[in-house]
Amino acid sequence: MRIVLDAMGGDHAPQVTIDGAVQAARELGVEVILVGRQEAIEAELAKYDTKGLNLPIVHASQVVGMEEHTMAVKEKRDSSMVVGMRLVKDGQADAFVSAGNSGAVMAAALFNLGRIKGVKRPALSAVYPTTPGHCVFLDVGANTDCKPEYLLQFAIMGHVYAERVLGIPNPKVGLLSNGEEEDKGTMVVREAYQLLKESRGLKPRLNFIGNVEGKDLPAGMADVVVSDGFAGNVAVKLSEGLVMSLFRTAKRELTTGSLAKLALLLMLPGVILSLPGAMLLVPAFKRLAKRFDYAEVGGAPLLGVDGVVIIAHGRSNAKAIKNAIGVARQAVEGRMVAIIKEGISR
Repeated sequence: MRIVLDAMGGDHAPQVTIDGAVQAARELGVEVILVGRQEAIEAELAKYDTKGLNLPIVHASQVVGMEEHTMAVKEKRDSSMVVGMRLVKDGQADAFVSAGNSGAVMAAALFNLGRIKGVKRPALSAVYPTTPGHCVFLDVGANTDCKPEYLLQFAIMGHVYAERVLGIPNPKVGLLSNGEEEDKGTMVVREAYQLLKESRGLKPRLNFIGNVEGKDLPAGMADVVVSDGFAGNVAVKLSEGLVMSLFRTAKRELTTGSLAKLALLLMLPGVILSLPGAMLLVPAFKRLAKRFDYAEVGGAPLLGVDGVVIIAHGRSNAKAIKNAIGVARQAVEGRMVAIIKEGISR
């Protein structure tokens, strides 16, 4: 399997992208094609033992910056994004991964790979952490204004990704709204509800469970949550900010005031036997932090384009890049694009 990595994409490229690529080639056994400025890539690769690893370099002289307008991909035809997409288009690679400007990645995918026939709008998805595990949330920013049929197509694409890549059998599909009742939501949401309700006879058969509210997302009521890009982006960004705020608050409270004094008391003679009980909390906190760590997921697919495109977070570390490449491998192995084509055509 050959996976293209935009070596120049992300806040910390090419250092972390090359580190992640080396880890992926070593641990996942895939060929990672490094696209970007050859001199910079070679300088980073020289820091690692790459003997036996398949890490070919394809030179691209230009870079689309994180703050540039999405249309920069039209002007910079020799950018790492565009060159990488062309490798997938020409059949020289099976998937594309980037932690670069997400809007630019989407534009490059549309210009070079095109949409799957019948797809009205591609959707940007996110793998959202829930109490039981994860759910697929889409759209989270690509389409702020949607028609009801767009949301139906998002549901089909999300179903395929959840089943084929995340391994969730018969995933439950929910429609994000401001109430559980069928008549809740905007006119678009209410019309989409009827389309989704009637979709139970489609192939793939959608296990539509009705409307879900914001509080239902972290509870894992649905495996696939469908929304327009405006509400989806607000929900995801709010969740990210809330989790970070809670962790910071917990850290502050655990290191100051009365709780800090209690921790000191646990280490005094006479109460040392209580220390093991307190230490038992440490693994639990580590597991909790891991559950909400974006690097564990790595990246999420741009669904609806005619090729496997995985978008990682701009601040991705090496672990996130490695896992994003792993997601790309799973999407290729699960025939994600082919199954979406079949579902949309039906």
